[in-house]
Amino acid sequence: MKDISTLVPDIYNLLEKTDGWFDAALADGLSADISRRLQGQLGADPRKPTLRLSKMGPVCPKALWFSIHQPEMGETPPPWVEVKFAFGHILEALVIALAKASGHDVQGEQDELELDGIVGHRDCVIDGCIVDVKSSATRSFQKFKDKTIKESDSFGYLDQLDGYVVASRNDPLVTNKRYGYLLAIDKQLGHMVTYKHEVTDEREQKLRQRIDLYKRIVAQAEPPPCECGTTPSGSSGNIQLDVKASYSAYKHCCFPHLRTFLYSSGPVYLTKVVRTPDVKELIA
Repeated sequence: MKDISTLVPDIYNLLEKTDGWFDAALADGLSADISRRLQGQLGADPRKPTLRLSKMGPVCPKALWFSIHQPEMGETPPPWVEVKFAFGHILEALVIALAKASGHDVQGEQDELELDGIVGHRDCVIDGCIVDVKSSATRSFQKFKDKTIKESDSFGYLDQLDGYVVASRNDPLVTNKRYGYLLAIDKQLGHMVTYKHEVTDEREQKLRQRIDLYKRIVAQAEPPPCECGTTPSGSSGNIQLDVKASYSAYKHCCFPHLRTFLYSSGPVYLTKVVRTPDVKELIA
């Protein structure tokens, strides 16, 4: 029986074969999975916004409140971002198909889970272990490869995995009740790696406390204060959103007078302007 510790080498070995292993059944399954994922991203979503296990990482409470009560206030992603997300979905479906084709036991795909009243859908269970598949750029992939993501988990990947592991504790498909795995793929170079993550009692307790906190935040009639992170922008006295806050779709709800300056390296969002940058400003 295959073990998750050999998953990536087994996939690599599979890809070196030329015996026609990519058959019609595998192609049909992959096509169906890609179709489902893209419909979920690009199709109409009739569901009312609600708390999800996939969004249990640290977040600004004001942004969280707006995402549930006034989602129309969020920024609409530009077309190229939708393409980037779609490419990620396609890659993640491919990785799961390759895991199956390499002889590993893959079950429980997109099963609905519930923890303390919060619902989510896990990616899959591979060899009895909860697995969440992540595609990333080469620079971000290094965190998975070097096993340093725990120190810089800006987007709450491990918090999300915590939720799936804890919510699956009573599932007979899951034989490893203590650990979950991130299966990461470098979308630029194609490299893959597994990251083993222990869901300790302390992490479970913090997760449940956060669920309770987020429930109380969204139950409020008015938005709570903003807690977005900021950082000095050079030595001019200007203050900008930190990287995580800059990705928030609700940053303009948190900072109604936020100003956006278009540097060659990308947009910089200034919450305080002492000296106007000598670059183009995006005027809404």
